[in-house]
Amino acid sequence: MYYEMLSQMKKMLSQLDTWLDAAAAHAKAKSFEPDVFLGLRLSPDQFAFARQVQAACDTAKVAAARLSGKEAPSHPDTEKTLDDLHARVRSVVAYLDGFTARDFEGAGARVVTQPRWEGKVMSGADYFVEHAVPNFFFHLTHAYAILRHGGVNVGKRDYLGALSLRAP
Repeated sequence: MYYEMLSQMKKMLSQLDTWLDAAAAHAKAKSFEPDVFLGLRLSPDQFAFARQVQAACDTAKVAAARLSGKEAPSHPDTEKTLDDLHARVRSVVAYLDGFTARDFEGAGARVVTQPRWEGKVMSGADYFVEHAVPNFFFHLTHAYAILRHGGVNVGKRDYLGALSLRAP
């Protein structure tokens, strides 16, 4: 389950990478600076686009690290351009490419914690299902919605990407 879901997160990050291309193309077609997207947000009390992308990337890489016992790469949240965001997304996709299903054996029984949980812990299974997966899709979907709201021509097929369709 862990490897398969992290593979889906990797696929969705690759979709996000294509949305960044669509955002740049939209800005060029409308004659404005594409990096303006980084500061856009849906609501004043929500993260801006750049932070949504960073949070989606961080959630996927940290989940893989916590569940496998491996070290996650560090990203200092200094992206200032769409190209910087491309690099971040691609770095996380490359990190996730390095995992196999075997890396997640026993992941459900791992103990997971983080500082804001104030000394409390979760099992790896609960952490993944209750926190990592919903958090990833929350930030990914907000990034998508910000681009849509900013006029970028992306739709459901751009969100979903290629499906594993086959003849019966």
